[in-house]
Amino acid sequence: MALQRPRLRAMTSDLRNRLLLLLVLPLCVLALLGVWMDYRSADDAAARHDQRLLRLLPALADSVLAPGADEGDPPVWLLAPPVEDFLRHNPGFSGFSVRDVSGRLLLGDDWVHGTIPATQEPEFHSVEAGGVTYRVAVQRGRTGAGEMVVALADGSDPRQQWAQHLLLRVLLPNLVLVVAAALAIHWAVGRAFKPLIDLAATVERRSPRDLSAIDEAASPAEVRPLVRSLNRLFTLVNAQAESQRRFVADAAHQLRTPLAGLQAQVEAWALLARSGVKTAEHPQNGVQKQPQRHDGKALAAITLGASEIEKLRDATRRTSQLAHQLLALSRADARSLDAQAMQRVDLQDLCENLLEMYLDASTGKGIDLGLEAQPVHVSGHGWLLRELLSNLVDNAIKYTPAGGSVTIRCGTRLRSAEGAGAFLQVEDDGPGVPPAERARVLQRFYRVPGTEGEGTGLGLPIADEIARAHGATLVLDVGPSGRGLRVTLLF
Repeated sequence: MALQRPRLRAMTSDLRNRLLLLLVLPLCVLALLGVWMDYRSADDAAARHDQRLLRLLPALADSVLAPGADEGDPPVWLLAPPVEDFLRHNPGFSGFSVRDVSGRLLLGDDWVHGTIPATQEPEFHSVEAGGVTYRVAVQRGRTGAGEMVVALADGSDPRQQWAQHLLLRVLLPNLVLVVAAALAIHWAVGRAFKPLIDLAATVERRSPRDLSAIDEAASPAEVRPLVRSLNRLFTLVNAQAESQRRFVADAAHQLRTPLAGLQAQVEAWALLARSGVKTAEHPQNGVQKQPQRHDGKALAAITLGASEIEKLRDATRRTSQLAHQLLALSRADARSLDAQAMQRVDLQDLCENLLEMYLDASTGKGIDLGLEAQPVHVSGHGWLLRELLSNLVDNAIKYTPAGGSVTIRCGTRLRSAEGAGAFLQVEDDGPGVPPAERARVLQRFYRVPGTEGEGTGLGLPIADEIARAHGATLVLDVGPSGRGLRVTLLF
């Protein structure tokens, strides 16, 4: 479940990018189309302006009436009404000039200039003056003062101003539109996917054992098919898990009673067999059996029977332990565990009880069983923590050779990133577990290859299951002096 939220965020981000791309591309195409249409509109308007200038050029030439009285004087002129109206209605954006064929300015504005036409065909060009681009029409022709070159400039030509207004009229509005669309997509997708994100968060916060149905009414109609499918999956998984748990629990319960009876009988047989061997080897109270020819064979038979009974006793013990561990594993893995209220558990008292329980077993094997306990309490299930610690101590005593030591610890330790926390610990100086195998020994029924002694491979998996049920962490590390195994439960 921890990976669901990043995946959902990635999916949401991917949808945002797709929508952004699908909307931005058409907007860009529309912007280019707008630029092209704006240019075409400006081009049509400019063509009309060119026709207007062409119609005014003859009127400007007719405005030159006669040459000056003296040589060098400007010609006598009178602006024709159409030219005068054009100049009056476009102040600051219009101008004219009258030059002789040599290019000398006779009348008008000096900045209205251009190359002298070689023919009488009108010519057009652009002139930059005062920050304004002018469209200039020039024509060479006859006037009242002789052959002259007249020019008329128009600064209101939309084609001349099109490049300057492109940023403000086309690009900037479309850029604002694209940015606004991106923000709207980001907000809209976030709002649209919020129910799905909330659903993912709800599922993620659930305990792995919580397979109850999700409320469909609290989800939008578009998400309800997904919620319905999840509920159906939860039901199937819950039914399968419950069936498996019932099977394991029932099998363990059914095995415990006959195994207990069988073990009691085998123990009695083993005791009688050992007594028989002892009596045959060392007659007591001076009682001497009648000599028989086959006494040696009888003694061998009694010894062999005792050996077989010892093997049978060990087998029944292992089977009983396996049934007990299967039942403990089933109880630790039960979904109903979440419904049971946790209680205040005294870890020091728990460790002292386990010390008393395993003191005879450790003494009989020649193992020094010690206790280092500090007063500490945790919230949990006492019977499960007892099962956890029992498995750890039993494993330590089982695999630690004679003359070794096993230490049970509990208390409070400082954890650098999380502050203080309670802990349980069992440490031994036995063969230990190689670092490469520490993750695998937490798997059910797995035993490290070459491990001596008898075991079921369930002790550490049961402890790990109980640790996870308490929100704790089971840490495996090397024991004292670089040998053995230290198992720590960090709350």
